[in-house]
Amino acid sequence: MSTWIITHESCLRHDTGPGHPESAQRLETVLDRLRGPDFGELHWQEAPRAEREQLIRVHNPGYVDQVLGSIPEHGSRFLDGDTVVCPASGEAALRAAGAACAAVDAVLAGETRRVFCAVRPPGHHAEPDRAMGFCLFNNVAVAAAHARAAHHLERVAVVDFDVHHGNGTQAMFGGKRGLFYASTHEHPLFPGTGGGPVPGAPNVVNVPLPPMTDSAHFRDAFREHVIPALRRFGPELTLISAGFDAHGSDPLANMELTEEDLAWATREIAAVAARFGNGWLISTLEGGYNLRALGDCVEAHVRALSEE
Repeated sequence: MSTWIITHESCLRHDTGPGHPESAQRLETVLDRLRGPDFGELHWQEAPRAEREQLIRVHNPGYVDQVLGSIPEHGSRFLDGDTVVCPASGEAALRAAGAACAAVDAVLAGETRRVFCAVRPPGHHAEPDRAMGFCLFNNVAVAAAHARAAHHLERVAVVDFDVHHGNGTQAMFGGKRGLFYASTHEHPLFPGTGGGPVPGAPNVVNVPLPPMTDSAHFRDAFREHVIPALRRFGPELTLISAGFDAHGSDPLANMELTEEDLAWATREIAAVAARFGNGWLISTLEGGYNLRALGDCVEAHVRALSEE
């Protein structure tokens, strides 16, 4: 059964301006790599728009209206210090969240067991009522809520190995029955959250890692903290916030991981998904800002996803 790639050309038109690290070149690099000769077995699918009902399961209705209403007719507008929108950004954000929901639908319909959503803008910093860190809508959280509401799943997990803590996903999941969130991330680093346990939220597992963490220490921490907690939760469906900025070449962080470390983490997550959730595993692109490293990481990640 082929791994699916869900994407949409509108995600390339989300223009963040000259010099912005979250550029269209990131997704161009990802798509170019996945269209290479080594990935001929992938199945490509166009992302639909997320519906308002899907978004407001995790975002405040007024916030959804605010974001979509802030899209300029011309030029650009900053929603915070580093989150910028242009005329194409609303469509891109709807397609990015829609891709994750479509992935859930495809997996639950038995059409595939593995999906990678090659989309932007990313999502894990977006809070219920706040755009942040390049993110407008929280794609994985929207997908998790869709799996629960539309498909009646009881246990949905998100594992996040982006180098930055997913403050938005934590805010949406913390203390909520049937949801689980685990994050490995450099700390201290933007956004400053994720330093340890969250009061009243035993379903959140934060694994802060110091700058210059290497492969061995990352794998030990992942093996000792993330995987046992994920097994205890026993997810019916697992989603990955797949950020690749923990790579040693990334300019926005200070970790020393390789593409093989993140492929290894993908395989570890996939093994839990195979044990508890029929192998159902959905990944969506988050960070990664060195183009060569991003391409290498995505190749390794999708290969690992495709191993059955």
